Amino acid sequence: MRRLIRTHLFIKIWYYQLDKSNLIYHLTFLILTMGVVSCHEGPNQIIDDSRPNILLIVADDLGYADLGCFGGEIKTPNIDALAARGIRFNRFYTAPMCAPTRAMLLSGNDNHIAGVGRQNLRTSVFGYEGHLTNRVVTIPTLLRKSGYETFMAGKWHLGHNPEHNPHSKGFEHSYVLLEGVGNHYNGNGIFKNSPGSNYTDDGKPFQWKDGAYSTDVYTDKLIEYMSRNKTDQRPFFAYAAYTSPHWPLQVDEKYSSKYKGRYDQGYDILKRRRFERLKKSGIIPHDAIMPLNDPSIRTWNSLSEEEKSKESKKMEIYAGMVDNLDENIGRLIQHLKDINAYDNTLVIFMSDNGAASEDYYNDKQTAEYISDYYDNTYETMGSPHSLVSYGPPWAEAGTAPFRYFKEFTTNGGIIAPMIMAGPMITRKNEISEQFVTVMDIAPTLYDIGKTTYPLKEKGNKIYPIKGKTLIPFTSGKSEGIHTEDYVFGLEHTGFTMLKKGNWKLTNIDRPFSEANFKLYNLSKDLAEIHDLKDSVPEKYRDLLKDWRAFSIENQVQLPK
Repeated sequence: MRRLIRTHLFIKIWYYQLDKSNLIYHLTFLILTMGVVSCHEGPNQIIDDSRPNILLIVADDLGYADLGCFGGEIKTPNIDALAARGIRFNRFYTAPMCAPTRAMLLSGNDNHIAGVGRQNLRTSVFGYEGHLTNRVVTIPTLLRKSGYETFMAGKWHLGHNPEHNPHSKGFEHSYVLLEGVGNHYNGNGIFKNSPGSNYTDDGKPFQWKDGAYSTDVYTDKLIEYMSRNKTDQRPFFAYAAYTSPHWPLQVDEKYSSKYKGRYDQGYDILKRRRFERLKKSGIIPHDAIMPLNDPSIRTWNSLSEEEKSKESKKMEIYAGMVDNLDENIGRLIQHLKDINAYDNTLVIFMSDNGAASEDYYNDKQTAEYISDYYDNTYETMGSPHSLVSYGPPWAEAGTAPFRYFKEFTTNGGIIAPMIMAGPMITRKNEISEQFVTVMDIAPTLYDIGKTTYPLKEKGNKIYPIKGKTLIPFTSGKSEGIHTEDYVFGLEHTGFTMLKKGNWKLTNIDRPFSEANFKLYNLSKDLAEIHDLKDSVPEKYRDLLKDWRAFSIENQVQLPK
């Protein structure tokens, strides 16, 4: 109401200065009170306040084939309902790890331009600063300037210093874990150089309440923010950056027990079953070929009974985490309905990369320290006192149609599930094979929020945004998104790729050498099995030229 009165007075003074009639003045105020327009921060700007709310949900390390609507056996009815209401994008490309993806997501630009060329590396070198730089402007910054209320809860992973905190990057309210990983039940750290997790509430440090479960807490906080917004009359941008189902695999037994015995037949069979369901549901082509397992993975039948038992429990706990995540997303959706905001809220759900294969509990470099603080005996697995990861075998089931998993620039590391539903999504229950990248989300939200990306910000040169709005496609006004000559490249820790049309260069050999690039035709080979570098040399040279241009433009520094 106070905002409406201020707006009323502004219009009143403005019209009296122009010596307009009282009739015009009263008509203007009538329009305002009907909710057609409202003033937002900025000189003399009037914005349509019917703009939709935005709820951006990011799952952490969720596999491509985990969700029910993407061929998985885990119960995800709330996410599946979103899919039925909108579009599933089955060719959604991210970075191969968490922080670079988040930098690309919030900036609409390459991770090097955004400042996160390498996860957890902080330097003064262009592209590898380890935080969001002033070369880009973030989604919450621009939406807030255009009148949106902006808030987030969950994982930040884009800088520790106060000037890099979400509270300094456009979020009015934030309740976040600053690191990329933490115990889901307490503030205990994971690694030797990080004995405790760091959390901030609106930029101020706080201690995690011992025993509170991360996914539940972040949902509670988002609901609190939405409830505050109900009386503010502004549209909101809510960023739900969950830390689930990222390891350590921890969840209350009531969730994991639902899947007791479900995975006793092993990861080999799970991968095959998910692959076939993906085909049957139309997510992948019927003639797709399943990639071979990483040769370092032991076959299920070669494991002892004790090893099988522990492996099965890993996946039961992971499934329970996804089940709990879906339940919490259901809570968010129900709250939107309760406050009459559901029909006017665009919901985007995504994972940040491929399924995670890390297993630090058994890694030689970290095992000694971690085992002093965590206990992975069978009885303890899944509790706050365990640090379980499901490793490469189950990760390959998570990325069933693709080669490898998180960290790699093969499709298994960089193709993730993405769903859009709500206003301006006229395509219902549709599976789209359109090529989409995480950089396309920012311009899509600017389109929704009726704002534009600046060329300068506080005197700094701003790099042009690289993504493209999805709204013409999602609203049925266009049949495509990116042209065949659109170039998408990635580099992270020396693993590289470049995609143009149906063709992709992939290089996962170390040390990096251009000679190790392999060429794949993704229209026939999503699993990246058949290297066509020698068969189609002109196409290889064309993409290699694009790679060199991408590398120069983004000032890529390859490890030696």
